Formats: sequence, C-alpha cells, structure tokens
Amino acid sequence: MIELRPEKAEDYWDVEALYDLCFAPGREALSSYRLRDGIASVSGLCLVAREDGSLAGAIRYWPVKVGGAEVLLLGPVAVHPTHQGEGLGAWLIRESLERARDMGWARVMLVGDAPYYRRFGFTRLDGVEMPPPTNPERVLGLELRPGAWNGVIGKVMRAA
Repeated sequence: MIELRPEKAEDYWDVEALYDLCFAPGREALSSYRLRDGIASVSGLCLVAREDGSLAGAIRYWPVKVGGAEVLLLGPVAVHPTHQGEGLGAWLIRESLERARDMGWARVMLVGDAPYYRRFGFTRLDGVEMPPPTNPERVLGLELRPGAWNGVIGKVMRAA
C-alpha cells in the first residue's frame, strides 16, 4: 500500500534521485530552477509517496511572485517508472492542491503540458512571463479561490 505524506529532510536525496531518473539531464538549468534557487520549498505541500519504504512519487511547491502577488509554483512532480500509469501523479497533484487551498493559497502556476494539466483545471496564463527560455504556451495557472488570477500579470519573480 502506498503512503502519501509530507516530504521530510531525510527524503531529500531520494526525491532528487527520482527527479534525475524521470527528467532529462540538465533539469536544473530550466528557468523554474532559477526561481527556486536558495528559496525554501513550501512546507506541508511537498509530498512523497512511498511503498514499503521505496519512493514511488514526489511533488514540490515553491513560493514565487507575479506582479507583487503571492503564487505557488508547482513542480517538479514525478512518479517512478515502476508506478507510472497507476494514477499516482494525479493523486499527488489533487491532494497537494487541496492542501494548498486549505492552507489559504489563492493561486498556483506551473510550466507544463496543457493537455495533461487541463484535467486538474489548469489553463494558459496570458500576461504571466516566466524567465527565458520558457515557451509561453506551457505557462499554466489554476485558481484555488475564484478570481484569484484576475489582474495578476507580469514577470514571475523569486519570492525573496
């Protein structure tokens, strides 16, 4: 049985190894990593899924700002190849979004594949600029409170 719980300090290297396994080499060179550099992830929203002690999946969130507004940056989310196709990624996303809503967050963004994330309610964010090189078609957002993205435009900046 898979246990879903908040990421702890002792999970860090297992999660990093999972991301290395699931993503292309040089993932840290992506613009979203520059926004996370030196910033603490959002405690309670970064989750791990473990089965019999082995890491099956993980999701992380980071605080950023867009036009002065606080925004959650979702990512990365990854599922170990032995667990792909089981709905674990969707579980991580849905559970973490519900926790974010319960914690009072208003809006979430990510850089990702619109056809995949559309089922969770994400849509393209017009007027929100990720640092280059980021394809604007892949900049997606979700309102956790109605109207939370209204008037929120500009460059995505580090939270600190």
